[in-house]
Amino acid sequence: MRNPDAAPALYQKNGDLLLSLMNGGFESPLWSSFLEKFRGCTRADYASLVFRPPGLPSNTVFHLFTGRRCPPAIQQLYRDSFYKRDPMPYHELKEGRVYALGELLQNDNPAHAAYTQAVMEPSGMNAARMMRVIEPGGFNAWLTITRRRRDFRPEDDALLRSIAPYLRSVLRSFVALERERTNAVLAGDAIQRLSFGWITLDAAGRVLEADDQASAILAKSSVLRRDARGFLRGSSHRKKNEIVEAVRTLAATPKAKPRAMVLSRDPWLDMLLVPAGSSSISAKSVPAVVAYVHSDSLPSSDRCEQLVQLFDLLPSEARLALALSRGMSIAEAAKALNLTVGSARTYTKKVYAKMGARGHAELVLFVQRSVLQIA
Repeated sequence: MRNPDAAPALYQKNGDLLLSLMNGGFESPLWSSFLEKFRGCTRADYASLVFRPPGLPSNTVFHLFTGRRCPPAIQQLYRDSFYKRDPMPYHELKEGRVYALGELLQNDNPAHAAYTQAVMEPSGMNAARMMRVIEPGGFNAWLTITRRRRDFRPEDDALLRSIAPYLRSVLRSFVALERERTNAVLAGDAIQRLSFGWITLDAAGRVLEADDQASAILAKSSVLRRDARGFLRGSSHRKKNEIVEAVRTLAATPKAKPRAMVLSRDPWLDMLLVPAGSSSISAKSVPAVVAYVHSDSLPSSDRCEQLVQLFDLLPSEARLALALSRGMSIAEAAKALNLTVGSARTYTKKVYAKMGARGHAELVLFVQRSVLQIA
């Protein structure tokens, strides 16, 4: 049974050590302060934290350390010959238990003796302690300290054991944050490839923040901009009023339906305005509306050329397919392309046949799901 006074006593004696452990996931290199403080507390020559993140190849290892590391020649020897036959029983260690060097390597075992003589002793690792910690998601970590002279004290073993629950908790938080960070990076990359960006607005339509994609659009676009006072504006008086009215409605009615608008057709730029879904005493202090902007940096001529390549269309058919995929009706596309409605309908049937689409909705779906979206 755990001693209820153990945690307060540990914190009182090693408060700085625990704080450095808790904050180590935000350092660069990771946990460098903790390892240095831990090495000092145990008078170790060397301290390391090794972990294998879940979901990565088994040979993917993060090795964090401080103090006297093994000489470069020994490191090279390990990489060249001992890596695959390292006799340390890393995955056989009982979680949370502290192991001495004599429990990790037995001199009566030839493989262990060879490893000790070739790697451990030349590295000054004549005394060692190792502890394995596993967080609930399967994340393994090994905390190790070594010395050249004299064995470690019982109080060093006790300190190592007492750190286990804190290390386990810190690793759990680190894994969760890393997964979220990875997901965010992947999602951000996908959104960027799809040419989407976001802009947050206050209730008056003033720009609060924008991601890189949206910032580039605001800087380069002639149809959507941030004016000198910081307000989001369209290129025409009509678009300006449309944006102002939509922001006012969405900010006042959080459950209002999103508002979509096309700002430019060539190159394409559209925008979706949605309530931010947050509330505050001061509406100006938090986003009231989020504007999702979607642009196509390539002109229609390039998109038509890509449609020709993808679906074996004629140039005239590709122009019609692009117009239809951007939400135009057949009549609207005919007007935009200087065609009669009858000719547009004839072209449309040929486009459907070549693309394998059974109607307007499938044509849009095929184009939106094609590689054009990340070209």
